[in-house]
Amino acid sequence: MKMKKITLTIDGKQVEATEDSTLLKVATENGIDIPTLCYNAKISKTTSCLVCSVRNLKTGRNIPSCATIATDGMEIDASSKKIKEVRRTLLNLLLSEHTGDCEAPCKVSCPAHASVEEYVREGKNGNFLESLALIKKRIPLPISIGRVCPRFCEKDCRRNLIDKPVAINDFKRLAADLHYETYMEELPKLTGKKVAIIGAGPAGLASAYYLRLHGIASILFDKMPEPGGMLRYGIPEYRLPKHLLNKEIAHFAKMGIEFQNSIEIGKDRELKELEKEFDAVAVTIGCWKASSMRTEGEELAEEGIKWLKKIALNNWSGDNPGKVLVIGGGNTAMDCVRTSVRLGSPEVTCVYRRTEKEMPAEEIEILEAKEEGVIFQFLTAPVSLKKVGNKLVLKCQKMELGEPDASGRRRPVPIEGLEFEITADTVIAAIGQKTDAFDNLNLNKWGDIDVNQENLNMRDNIFSCGDCVTGAATVVEAVAGGYKIAEAISDLFNGRKHTEPYLLNVSRGHWQSLEKDDIVYLKEINTRERTPLNLIDINKRKTTFNEVSKTFTQDDILLEGERCLECGCSANSDCKLKKISEQYEASPTEIGGSKPNAMYNTHHPSIIQDEMKCIKCGICVKICTEVITEGLLARKERGFKTTIGTVGNTPLPLSCEECGACLKECPVGALDWKSKERKHI
Repeated sequence: MKMKKITLTIDGKQVEATEDSTLLKVATENGIDIPTLCYNAKISKTTSCLVCSVRNLKTGRNIPSCATIATDGMEIDASSKKIKEVRRTLLNLLLSEHTGDCEAPCKVSCPAHASVEEYVREGKNGNFLESLALIKKRIPLPISIGRVCPRFCEKDCRRNLIDKPVAINDFKRLAADLHYETYMEELPKLTGKKVAIIGAGPAGLASAYYLRLHGIASILFDKMPEPGGMLRYGIPEYRLPKHLLNKEIAHFAKMGIEFQNSIEIGKDRELKELEKEFDAVAVTIGCWKASSMRTEGEELAEEGIKWLKKIALNNWSGDNPGKVLVIGGGNTAMDCVRTSVRLGSPEVTCVYRRTEKEMPAEEIEILEAKEEGVIFQFLTAPVSLKKVGNKLVLKCQKMELGEPDASGRRRPVPIEGLEFEITADTVIAAIGQKTDAFDNLNLNKWGDIDVNQENLNMRDNIFSCGDCVTGAATVVEAVAGGYKIAEAISDLFNGRKHTEPYLLNVSRGHWQSLEKDDIVYLKEINTRERTPLNLIDINKRKTTFNEVSKTFTQDDILLEGERCLECGCSANSDCKLKKISEQYEASPTEIGGSKPNAMYNTHHPSIIQDEMKCIKCGICVKICTEVITEGLLARKERGFKTTIGTVGNTPLPLSCEECGACLKECPVGALDWKSKERKHI
C-alpha cells in the first residue's frame, strides 16, 4: 500500500515525507544533522537519551525526534542555538553520571598529546614500525625525545598505584632506533605556499615537519653552524649523542625541508624582508639568555647555557674547569655539574636555595649526578661573588623554607647570621633562561614573545611558539607548540578560522586519588617489576661523554609492555557520547552531584561490563531480545538507580563470546571486549 505524503517545515524549509516517518528520518533525508545515542535502526525505539530533541514550534514543546511521527503541517526547530543548548544540557546530564577515562592518563598528561597507550601496545606486540608511525603523528623527534623527555606520561601512569610506572619513554627510543632511517611519511603535493621559520631547534623543526604534512614548504633559518638548537648546543652528548641527532635531522632534508645556518636575523637577514618574501613567518628562537643571579660580582660567573654551548661547539671537550660550583636546581644545572665531572673536575658542588624535594630537575638527573660524585649544598643561596688571587669566592646565605610562593613551592627564607664562603676555580650560574629577542617582536612583561594564545599569532602572518613564548620549558612542550603553529598556519592559508579542537575526557581520577579496586583491569595485573635502565660503567660515565644508558632490547620492551594496565576507554575511538559531546562542547563537570555507586563486572573471560560508562540506553537489552532472541539482558531498578544486568543475575554465558552483538551496538563501550586487539579486528 502506497503511503500518504505529508508536508511539514523543518528549520524554515518546507519538506515532504511519508506519514509513517519519524522526525529523525525526515531530518536525515533532508541533510539536517540531529545527534542521537539511543536510536538504533535494528531495534524498536528506546527513547531514553533525548539527545535527539527538537522543538515543536506550534506547541513550544521539546520532543524526541527518534520516536515522534511526523504529521502534516508540523513546524519543527531542529538546528537553532536554543535547541542545541537543550541538547548540550541533556549531554551534560549524561556526563554527570558517566565515568570512563575517554583518554588514558598518559595521553592526557603528554604535552604533545601522543597516543601513548596505543604505541605502547604496538611495541608490546613487537610491531615497532607501527609504533613509530603512531609516535610520529605527534612527536616528530622520537630519537631525541625518547632520550631526553622528562616523562610527563610516566608521572601520571596508573601503574604508580601498584609499583612503578611503565617505562614509556623507552618504547619511543627503541621504535626510533630500529626504524627511523627507513620510515617515511606519506607526503602530500606541495601547495606552493612557503614559510620562513626562524630557529632550527625542536619547536622550529616540529613546525617545519607538520607544515610539510599539510603540503607547505619551509626554510629554517638559524644563527648557529648546525641545526638542532637546544638539542645540539644545550643538551650534553652523554644524554643525546650528536650523531643520532644528525640522523634525526637528516630525515627533514629527505622530506624536502630546507636549512640555512649561520644566518642571524637582525644582522644577516631582516624580519621585514622575510615577511615580504614568504607567505608566513614562524619565530621559534628558544631561550638562550641566562637569567640574572642579582648578586654582586655575578659577571665573574659563567652563564650555564652559554657554557654548555661553548663545550658543544668544541665537540664536547674542553679544559679541566678545576673545582666547580654550579648555582641552580634545574636540568641545565644538572647538565653543567655532570659535564664538569666529565671534563675532569676534582670536585663539583651544586648550590641550591631550596631542598632536594623542591628541585625542578628530573629525579633521574639528580640521582645520576649523585652517583657520579656531585656534592649538593641545599638551602643555600648566593649573596656575592668575588675574585681573590686566581680563585673565586662565593659568599652564601643559609636558608630555611617558609610559606609557598607563586610557584607552589615553599619560599626560601634567610636564617639571620648564617653566612659562609665557598672557594672555587669555576662558578656557573644556571638559575634560568630568557628569550634572546631580536627587533620588531611583540614582547610581554617577562621578555617573551606575546602571541594570541588561540592561534599563536603575533601579528598579521607572523606566528611564534616554543620556549620564546612559554619561557624555558621542555623539548616535548616545544614540539607540541610546533604542531599547533602548523595547524594555525594551515588554517590561515586555507581561509579557515583557527580554533583549538574541544577534547572531552571523563577521567576516573589521578592515581594518587584512587584505590587499586578503582581501576578497571581488562586483564590480570602483570607483577613483573619495571625494567631498570642499563647504564654504562660508572668510570666511563665520569670520564667520557659516552651515552649514559643503553636502549632496551626488544625482549625487554615486549615484557615491559605487559605491565601496561591499558586503562584508557576501549571505546575512545568510536564512542558516540564522546563524539557528540565534543561537537556540542558538553562538560562532565557542569552539573554537580554524586555519581551512581556503579561497578564493573569482569567475570566473563572475554567480556567486560562497566556500569560506570553505561548511559542506560537499553540498546543491548533489545539487541539481545529482538535481534538475537536470547533475552539474556534486562534493566534493573528504576530512575537514578537503573542498571543493566542479566536476567536472574546469572553470569553471561560463554556462548556470548561467539555472538558479541550487544558489544558491537553499545554506543559507549559499557559492554566491550577485554582485549583491545580483538575489538579492532
